[in-house]
Amino acid sequence: MDDITSASAEQIAQRIRSRELSVLEVYEAHAARIEALNPLLNAIIAVDPAAARAEALRADARIAAGDAAPLLGVPYTVKDNLWVEGRVVSQGSALFADFVAPRDAVAVQRMRAAGAVLLGITNCSEFACKGVTTNRIHGPTRNPWDVSLTPGGSSGGAASAVAAGLCPLAITTDGGGSTRRPAALVGAVGMKPSAGLIPHPYGFEEPVFGNSVIGQIARTVGDIAATLDVIVGPDRADPATANAPGETHFVDRLRKAPRDLRIAFSPRLGLGFAVDPDVAQSVRSAVSHLQTSGIQVDEADPTWPEGTSEQALMPLQLAGLAAIYGRRFRENIWDIDPDIAAQIEAGLKTTGAEVALALLFREELYRRLDQFFHRYDLLVTPTVPCVAWPLTQLGPGEIEGQATTRRGHAVFTPIFNHTYLPACSVPCGLDRSGLPIGLQVVGPRFTDASVLQIASRVETQNAIDFTRPRTPTTGATAQVQIE
Repeated sequence: MDDITSASAEQIAQRIRSRELSVLEVYEAHAARIEALNPLLNAIIAVDPAAARAEALRADARIAAGDAAPLLGVPYTVKDNLWVEGRVVSQGSALFADFVAPRDAVAVQRMRAAGAVLLGITNCSEFACKGVTTNRIHGPTRNPWDVSLTPGGSSGGAASAVAAGLCPLAITTDGGGSTRRPAALVGAVGMKPSAGLIPHPYGFEEPVFGNSVIGQIARTVGDIAATLDVIVGPDRADPATANAPGETHFVDRLRKAPRDLRIAFSPRLGLGFAVDPDVAQSVRSAVSHLQTSGIQVDEADPTWPEGTSEQALMPLQLAGLAAIYGRRFRENIWDIDPDIAAQIEAGLKTTGAEVALALLFREELYRRLDQFFHRYDLLVTPTVPCVAWPLTQLGPGEIEGQATTRRGHAVFTPIFNHTYLPACSVPCGLDRSGLPIGLQVVGPRFTDASVLQIASRVETQNAIDFTRPRTPTTGATAQVQIE
């Protein structure tokens, strides 16, 4: 058997449906790869081989009975902040080191019903509130392009696993870029769907109310579309999805040529963000390819209210963390990540007025983007203004030759969580040291299919093969493929 772990989810599903491979064979190939590479990467922090084999055998039985479900037999992982019934799910926190999920999250439930095979739980930062993936109980996750570098966070475990071929699909969360930024840093595709598209009524309390959605990381845009076809749809237990229009048939729509779209390219989001030259050049080159293919792209920025920044909205996360964990933090009952401790301390000092001002500001941002999307159908920006940085640092230190804060890498993503919009990161190039760069496509709420269509066009026009990083190494110059 050839190396099925280099295939996309759609390719794996097709080979299973054609009986070229059994689901059990596919599972065993990925399990062997996890055993070989995961000790170095620390991307997957929990596996249950017996349960996975049982799922694989059930999927094989469905295939034998003529079932042709789109993701039947496809391996996937789940981030360590989403409930998986009967499994320890810790949110990367010692506070939940022994927590056993009482039921599946809806997205997990739907993946199970579709016959996908759960490979394991992926690492994340504590409470998914940090831009790198490390915590006090599982340690750091490494970037497979260079293990001395971070894959970002908070979904760094999922991103690392997909990029290294440990799994073709990962179910994640994205509360401020936690899916898109890690995907960009490892050369994968990361999707943050519109708020309300995928229900999430069962699970841990979310610190940033209304921001976090169920995300997906995959090797291809087509795999993202196939996953959405399985997990999208309202649930009466989730009021945010009960009356959402919701798009369907993502795979079918992806195969169609995009309608006449007016796309805006905003290289610094109109906020003067620093962007490393290699990133700026790579994103601009991808935009030029879109224009050459006949798609209308103008350079244009949204018009923002005075004071627009992540800091203006940060009181929501700080207060949310304090509300959920403040009492136990004061009791000093668990070994907490110092960075998360600092956020909770700040949240305990945040006033109700500061939270109200942040909520009002969020509403104004939504109105400004609504006005912008009357002029344009989609917006293109960089996903991350730099490439992956050293594992030991919270952030890159400097961007475009300028000193930056620990959140300087995160500036292009959170605003679209606060405004409930769909956004997809797709690989668009490599920097001069050979590290991946991502481009972000954003659209109005519930235009996820259009976002994916343009992401797919960027993917198609990119001649670089991003399906596999190089062998995990401490030097970014090694050229040997993982095999």
